[in-house]
Amino acid sequence: MRIGIDMGGTKIEGIALADTGEELLRKRIDTPRHDYDETVNAIAGIVLNLESETKQKGTVGVGIPGAISPQTGLVKNANSTWLIGKHFDLDLESALMREVRLANDANCLAVSEAVDGAGAGAKVVFAIILGTGCGGGIAIDQEVHTGHQAIAGEWGHISLGWMRPEEYPGTDCYCGQRGCLETFISGTGFENEYELQTGIHKNGREIIEMLEHGDAAAEKVMQIYENRLARAIATSVNCLDPDVLVLGGGISN
Repeated sequence: MRIGIDMGGTKIEGIALADTGEELLRKRIDTPRHDYDETVNAIAGIVLNLESETKQKGTVGVGIPGAISPQTGLVKNANSTWLIGKHFDLDLESALMREVRLANDANCLAVSEAVDGAGAGAKVVFAIILGTGCGGGIAIDQEVHTGHQAIAGEWGHISLGWMRPEEYPGTDCYCGQRGCLETFISGTGFENEYELQTGIHKNGREIIEMLEHGDAAAEKVMQIYENRLARAIATSVNCLDPDVLVLGGGISN
């Protein structure tokens, strides 16, 4: 059996697959935000729960919203900032008493779609995750392209293209810069824009529900978001020129 864990800034989801690829069981919980030890425990708990209910033991792979430094083995560039600087793989291995494989979540999406998904057979696939944060991954000839520093495809930390006067200088990003794509087109950026326009905080789901009921403010925020997303994608296409571009993550739905 194979167990896959998708760790996001809002939720952690686990799936158990038979060796044939058949889905056996799926579990989902809220992410213990800003609590590293509880995050380790939560992932270990999902794995053990999946194994208990299926009565099988599985190999474990975890997709994370960040990268593992090739130099130090520590997590870096994670919008789940409480992971940064941690030996996340080793701590998970200690909790589960077995080997655990970690990979960037967008890289996982890119390879999956390139092998047997929307980009099957394509030479270059660029996968975008629009969730609590904003990530990207590249697959070339069905293999992940990580780059020398393991940050290839991390488009969330390039600047928004063709910025307008009202968008300068941009919002502070956790990476230390301002005006990163992540601050504009992530789910968090979407919610922040609604609050900027109305003075009222709503979560993404609430804004979409208001949009479906014809709320003028929600419609304006969506138009702004779509324009920014289009500019962001155009910038990446100009650089990478992929055969296929795949959108994933909660806000992409």
